[in-house]
Amino acid sequence: MTQSIEQQIENQIAEMPEKWDLIIQPQRRLLDLRLGELWKYRDLVMLFVRRDFVSVYKQTILGPLWYLIQPLLTTLTFTFIFGNIAQLPTDGLPQFLFYMSGTVVWAYFADCLVKTSNTFVQNSNLFGKVYFPRMAVPVSILISNLITFFIQFAFFLVFVGYFVLRGTAIQPNIWILSFPLLLLIMAGQGLGLGILISAMTTKYRDLRFLVSFGVTLLMYATPVILPVSAIPERFQIFIRLNPMTPIVETFRYAFLGAGLVSVFDLLYSFGFMVVIVAVGSIVFNRVEATFMDTV
Repeated sequence: MTQSIEQQIENQIAEMPEKWDLIIQPQRRLLDLRLGELWKYRDLVMLFVRRDFVSVYKQTILGPLWYLIQPLLTTLTFTFIFGNIAQLPTDGLPQFLFYMSGTVVWAYFADCLVKTSNTFVQNSNLFGKVYFPRMAVPVSILISNLITFFIQFAFFLVFVGYFVLRGTAIQPNIWILSFPLLLLIMAGQGLGLGILISAMTTKYRDLRFLVSFGVTLLMYATPVILPVSAIPERFQIFIRLNPMTPIVETFRYAFLGAGLVSVFDLLYSFGFMVVIVAVGSIVFNRVEATFMDTV
């Protein structure tokens, strides 16, 4: 009988060499993130990635097709409700491409945030059995979600190619080169906010319910459904305060040629990512030493 992924993880940790040159100490410096230790456990991280990626649609009829069905259904729903019924502007872009571009980008950030925010609660049984860098779990979530993102991104490019062949005026540009930076900022913001909330949920379980609800509300404060150019100028400042706004607008401009791109806004988004990752890591590392007493 084949072992479950969880059993494989426990066995791999148990089979580590008995001669250790690593001393686990209760006192740690404030900014001691132990990245070297995380690198030593890279095989375990990849096993977590396999668990996160494979188990999502395990024992479902359509299996991995759900990675394509979800953004497609979401895009069709947005196109019908906000495009056809509400007739909201889309910066001159085809409604389908406009909503799909925002959906693909937002889904990666939202999944990273929601899943990492449950790190301590969902893995408390495993954390209580063996020692390994706790940061391995949220990092594995970022990687497994990145695989999903690239699948959905490729699906998006297929539709871009289809509209181009139909003669639609779509103008990708040099801002495509910023794509790796956009991914880094999205992943960093999802990780930082997620581990910060995860550390807080060890004492305040209500935050678990607030996260899913809050992510949905935040989406409506991001240009996923309505472009920034269609918002009255006196309200644009509030939308621009959302650090995900520059990501969505730049992504849309880079691949579709429509949207507002601002270097200042991107620097703001990057700076927010650096700060939230630093704060989240500090809080996460301080909580991991005592979280078993409260989970």
